[in-house]
Amino acid sequence: METKTIEVTASKRIALVAHDHKKPDLLAWCQKHLERLRDHQFYATGTTGHLIERETSLAVTKLISGPLGGDQQIGAMITEHQIDILIFFWDPLAAQPHDPDVKALLRLAAVWNIPVACSQSTADLLVTSPLFSSTYEREAPDYETYLAGRT
Repeated sequence: METKTIEVTASKRIALVAHDHKKPDLLAWCQKHLERLRDHQFYATGTTGHLIERETSLAVTKLISGPLGGDQQIGAMITEHQIDILIFFWDPLAAQPHDPDVKALLRLAAVWNIPVACSQSTADLLVTSPLFSSTYEREAPDYETYLAGRT
């Protein structure tokens, strides 16, 4: 599939997701980087969004719980260019009943070429990158050209 260049603005739209045992880690990460995060927009699945908003005062658009479809909501937002970064603290040591949804979400992030952090170390590197608070260009599938070629 052909690609197109998308300009990502300095103010990023960031999805925050955490499995139950990783919610405290994601909250601690948000608190640690609060000053860097303030200028961005946040979307989060159910409980994670409520926790982060309550404990950090960051405004968070809350979706439904991940196992109930929140992961898929974020995936849809990625395909519609409404999410620029995915921070997903997942628990690799616990079985997840919605594991297919988790894999689908990570797959969509890769397909649409958005940065993904699945651990605190990667999230630290991402948030401290000079690109985090500046504009940059990324390549993504050119779905419109693909559709036009199917006629």
